[in-house]
Amino acid sequence: MPRASGPLAEALARRVVLLDGGLSNQLTDQGCDLSGGLWSGRVLAERPDQVEAAHTAYARAGAEVLITASYQVGYEAFAAHGHDRAATTALLHRSVVLAARAAEAADHEVWVAASVGPYGAVLADGSEYRGRYGLSVRELAAFHRPRIDALLEAGPDVLALETVPDADEAEALLTVLAGTGAPAWLGYTVADARTRAGQPLPEAFALAAGTPEIIALGVNCCDPADVLPALEAAASVTAKPLLAYPNDGSAWDPATATWHAPPDPAPWPVESWRTAGARLLGGCCRIGPSHITELAAGIQGGESAQRRRRS
Repeated sequence: MPRASGPLAEALARRVVLLDGGLSNQLTDQGCDLSGGLWSGRVLAERPDQVEAAHTAYARAGAEVLITASYQVGYEAFAAHGHDRAATTALLHRSVVLAARAAEAADHEVWVAASVGPYGAVLADGSEYRGRYGLSVRELAAFHRPRIDALLEAGPDVLALETVPDADEAEALLTVLAGTGAPAWLGYTVADARTRAGQPLPEAFALAAGTPEIIALGVNCCDPADVLPALEAAASVTAKPLLAYPNDGSAWDPATATWHAPPDPAPWPVESWRTAGARLLGGCCRIGPSHITELAAGIQGGESAQRRRRS
């Protein structure tokens, strides 16, 4: 079937749309080796069949948006591992093609979101959870522009500007996006009602509130406990649809390249997130297909309850 019947923005105006979960954990569960600085980009280069299989697993779990494996693909980082510019561009294109194949094979409509990870992701040192790279907005825009151009060439339905830790980087991304007409969402990674770089969230969200290309904004790859305050901050400065796809509450340790899981994770208050304005819901790191299936059931149940209350 066609991978989607219309723009994602139109669907968000009508209902909640379900995102996928963490790509890296699914690739690991499939037996892939993500060691080294290229992380999931290594699998994209060496085992594209496994990337497509991961996307397919999420589509079968009910995901309506598949996020590509381009998060950690950057020209400079891949050049250091022997990939010339043309080869890296080809990988960015491949990431969209693989997600599109899985989307087109699904039994429901599925949108393809091209992942634009932060500058810190390609450094592979955990700095996407800190921000403050020492680069200017202009320098960050110069870094992101060729990646975004290459991804748009491949024809995704939307860009996922995700795991952004710093309002300065958000400004750079919005500068690149301005005037393109390309739909995108913006997801900050946050902690304690601030960006990871320490900026107040209302000010960070306000940067994107007037950008016509931004169809949704919110948070991803954060503790689920930080989602609701962040959504409320976003709702205070914009009427755009909001998004939330947290991780499982684990903390990333860059020194050991491991996650430290919470001892007793609480259930996600999805209804509270929806009440706050969330229309794109899913999971990030360490959230797998089974969790997405559960989330799909919860969303369907919540929408049925809302219809009964209105009738």
